[in-house]
Amino acid sequence: MKFIKNKAFIGTALMVALSLTSCEDILDEQPRAIYTPEFFQTETGIYGGVTSMYAHLRYIYGQAYYYNATETGTDEATYAQSADQNFKVMDISGQGEITSTDSRADVLWGAAFSNINTANGVIENATELGTIPDAVVAEARFFRAFDYFQLVQTFGGVPLDLGAGELKFNNNPVRFSVRNTVPEVYTKAIFPDLLAAVEQLPANPRVTGGATQTLARLYLAKAYLTYGWWLENPDNIPTYPEAPRTDPDGHDAQWYFQQAYDVAVNAIQNPGPFALQPTYYDVHVGTNDRNPEILLYADHTETSEFYNGGSLTYGSGGAPDNFAVWMMTWNYTNIRSALDPNWTNLVSSVQRAAEQHLGRPWTRMAPPIGVITNTFADKTNDSRYDGTFTTVYRGNWPKGGVAAPVVYNANSLPVSPGEPILTFLDEQPETPISYPTGAGKSNIGAGELPGRSDFVIGPLDISRIVYPGLWKLGTYRTDNGDGLGQPNAASTRPFNIAKFSELYFIAAEAAVKGANTQAGYSARELINVIRARAGMWRYDNNGDAVKVEDHSEEMIAATPEVIDIDYILAERSREYYAEGYRWFDLVRTQKWEDLAGTYRIAGSNYGDHTPETVTRNIQPYHYLRPIPQGQLDAMGMTAAEKAAYQNPGYN
Repeated sequence: MKFIKNKAFIGTALMVALSLTSCEDILDEQPRAIYTPEFFQTETGIYGGVTSMYAHLRYIYGQAYYYNATETGTDEATYAQSADQNFKVMDISGQGEITSTDSRADVLWGAAFSNINTANGVIENATELGTIPDAVVAEARFFRAFDYFQLVQTFGGVPLDLGAGELKFNNNPVRFSVRNTVPEVYTKAIFPDLLAAVEQLPANPRVTGGATQTLARLYLAKAYLTYGWWLENPDNIPTYPEAPRTDPDGHDAQWYFQQAYDVAVNAIQNPGPFALQPTYYDVHVGTNDRNPEILLYADHTETSEFYNGGSLTYGSGGAPDNFAVWMMTWNYTNIRSALDPNWTNLVSSVQRAAEQHLGRPWTRMAPPIGVITNTFADKTNDSRYDGTFTTVYRGNWPKGGVAAPVVYNANSLPVSPGEPILTFLDEQPETPISYPTGAGKSNIGAGELPGRSDFVIGPLDISRIVYPGLWKLGTYRTDNGDGLGQPNAASTRPFNIAKFSELYFIAAEAAVKGANTQAGYSARELINVIRARAGMWRYDNNGDAVKVEDHSEEMIAATPEVIDIDYILAERSREYYAEGYRWFDLVRTQKWEDLAGTYRIAGSNYGDHTPETVTRNIQPYHYLRPIPQGQLDAMGMTAAEKAAYQNPGYN
């Protein structure tokens, strides 16, 4: 099977050995030409293998085409004006079919299995050496479970035998593969590894950003919860390879929901060095990256191209760059203002800049209108809308070399640098917005309201070409100086993967599914911890001003007395919008078609503000992604065997 391209290659596609010693507090990546089995049987090789597991995260998280596969087609995202087939097919809305060739879940498949084999090698060789601490081996066990958990949610049952036996290290190419069932993957690989990781990982990370007991508990609780849903299978979604919805260990779904609840609450009560940030803004503002709410991230840096894993001056549009946020960044640089009130000298008043509100536009993904009007309906008390989107685009033309103290904007009124050029309104105004025919004065089809110098677009008027940007993942650098910085470079921020806050959601969801709860930890009480935090403001992000307000009481009062799955999913979307959670959430709970079967958005031309309702053709087989064609092509199996290996619906 296509997991080892040659016997000298073990580990990630970095093609380097990454060394780490136990006395260091950061990951020290050192280049080598190859990994060899002999090198892997040394302490240096073991530590290098463990370090490569952190590096392999860059090939999945922040990789925009995989990011697209986790968001496009859900109620959080659709394709945007400049989307190619990578994005359109994932929308399942008549723009093409998802196939084994164009499903970008192949990114996960390729990166995960090579890392799993590295983990197998670390675990086996560390045991034989006898000098590697259990806690270091537990990091490898965590990552093996982590990858298998992502794979089983995405593809169904996947191989535990890479050619040398189940969960064994393989250093020879193999051109045949057999898929294990979903219960086998969970009970033979995911649960044993995560239980060992919980037992053996330290409370405090061995290195900055390293795996901890709290991280392992998060994924153990999440795996229990997901497997419980799989056993229950409320909407009779098919699985593959076909297997009874029974647990080899004899437990029912309710047992797993209880385990999920108990493990998550235990992690909340014993957090180690982790904690919720005081405000939602603090979680995502670039100045506070790697904060104590983040349990795991794919790291990058602006200080070294080697340690960053990519160029610091230009983004390649490929892994290991972090370029996901480009996809939901529309081309705001097309906004025009004038140097005189008569509109005879036009300038680009919002220049492309390496700044969290701006960044590099690709216009590949867009939020449907329901995200703005329904998911984030409360924009007064709840800070998460303001802490998620860029809704105000401010003038920065002097940084682009335009020496003008003001430009003329909406209603031919003057605007100074730093003032709003374009605003996406929180609510549809009572006074109708005066929109032009076509692109109009703004050049992007934005409208005007009496007395306002900024162009405006209402929440019901967003389109596939003009929509609020994604601030929370936006570019942040400290080396811009007084200029525009390096806006074409990939983001040097870490891509957050796991957060302490999710423990509250996992425990609440398990409680809704019937788990017995502890005093003070009911579903509503758990969700209200998150909602109370969402009501705390310290900064008005889009107003660009300090805003110290406490709306936690209003947020708690608005929480329903009885929490159900739909409410938890809505709350998860408010908390984790566009962070790569949504497809997994909808598949786990089998709510994909219910919540994302239709959506509304206007078209792909400037000046189009008439939304249309789009219906998606979500079928039960879509709940699994296709096995990548590259994997099938690499296997020396008959056509019939390959057809049987593929998930149904994709042959």
